[in-house]
Amino acid sequence: MGRDPGERTRPRLVLLVLLVVAVVVQLVVLYAPSTPSVSPFPNSDKAIHALVFLAPVAVALLAGGRPRVVVAVFAAHAVISEVVQHTLLPGRSGDPLDVLADLTGVALGYLVWRLVVRSSGRDARSGTGG
Repeated sequence: MGRDPGERTRPRLVLLVLLVVAVVVQLVVLYAPSTPSVSPFPNSDKAIHALVFLAPVAVALLAGGRPRVVVAVFAAHAVISEVVQHTLLPGRSGDPLDVLADLTGVALGYLVWRLVVRSSGRDARSGTGG
């Protein structure tokens, strides 16, 4: 008996839904007109910036996105989002350290993907078992 073709697509569908959620959260965090003034710890905004890039990068890669494309798109978004904040959003300002935090999140998302692929025994380039 063969496997149900839908069985293979379900995990990818779940990842795509998670990707949409992660990107929506990212967009809200980056483009909301103002940021909350309460900070649980010093520079917590930098940790939030890293997380809102780490999550969608890792999920996009796990869903089968091409690493170079995913990393390039989110790295570009890291820079563009700060320019938009600085020039177009009243009450927001661009911060080079936020770009650094965003790019750190991109790199960490890529590393998470590599670790998951390595631990699952799949080839990172083809997504197949090794």
